[in-house]
Amino acid sequence: MRNIQIFQSRAPPLARQSIEGCRRSCYAAWDIFLGVTRMAQKPVENAKNEEEAAQKPLKMQVLAQYIRDMSFENILAQKGISGEAQPDVSVQVNIDAKKRPIENQFEVIIKTEISSKTKDKGEAMFLLELEYAGIFHIENLPEDQLHPYLMIECPRMIFPFLRRIISDVTRDGGFPPLNLDSMDFVQLYRNEIQRRVAENAKVKAN
Repeated sequence: MRNIQIFQSRAPPLARQSIEGCRRSCYAAWDIFLGVTRMAQKPVENAKNEEEAAQKPLKMQVLAQYIRDMSFENILAQKGISGEAQPDVSVQVNIDAKKRPIENQFEVIIKTEISSKTKDKGEAMFLLELEYAGIFHIENLPEDQLHPYLMIECPRMIFPFLRRIISDVTRDGGFPPLNLDSMDFVQLYRNEIQRRVAENAKVKAN
């Protein structure tokens, strides 16, 4: 059984937003053009600039993908324990995003910590810590839509590569390959927003 916990970076609270968009991808050129993402209507100071930006298609280019940091420990082998053991796998994921010095460029990082213990005795089997990052060039996206886009769409694009690395590392480390389930980043983002709203309400109540 896998217990998956998701933690996202602590960015400023955002209002609920409804996201929809049409996508067209051209993976051969690594250029991905997305339809306009429409958010819930609200007053904006620069309405003219927002309208002009909305008329332009959102352009996103994946500039690079890479392993930022990784470590794997086969604890079972170090202890000299052999034989078959039923694993209990726990996965923790933290998504972080930050602006790069270059205009319109952002770094998105998926940080994972995966630990496995034996079900019967709770002995540690292995520990995998992996940070996988992508560099994105994003244009024509309204400022109020940038954070959800970085926390939803960008991780979704690099997650398959992260999953493949985890499968290869666990297999090469002496265990059956661990294949992570797909993640619903939209729902994860909504859950995080709801958690922050509840936390703020609790603080105000006290």
